[in-house]
Amino acid sequence: MGALTTGFDTKRYGRLLAKASPRVIASDQERDRAVAIVGSLMEKGERNMTLEEDALLSLVTNLIRDYEASAYPPRGRSKPHQMVAFLLEQRGLSSKDLWPVIGSKGRVSEILSGKRDISKEQAKTLAEFLRVRADVFF
Repeated sequence: MGALTTGFDTKRYGRLLAKASPRVIASDQERDRAVAIVGSLMEKGERNMTLEEDALLSLVTNLIRDYEASAYPPRGRSKPHQMVAFLLEQRGLSSKDLWPVIGSKGRVSEILSGKRDISKEQAKTLAEFLRVRADVFF
């Protein structure tokens, strides 16, 4: 949304900025303050926000996203066999429960140890059985 949007009041937006005083977030404490700003705006409800409040909401959520992306970078994707093991554990299942799904005890063992890749067909079958998307196994 640009400042030239019809109906956008830059003076009102300036007052909102002065009150909220958003800035680049450098600590968890500053992030918590920004989250509180977002919370107070969200309490109004999306349909009840002015264009200026919506612009402030967008600005502050982007600041929070940028801070969290740098402060808490993703650790990387799990390997497919680790994902299978995790999903089994989360569902209270054992490798034995996969025997009929994958086809044999040996294949299940090889997959869970990472010695065998999961084929696209096996990924689809596992996804159905574990109720997840197939792409988590690639």
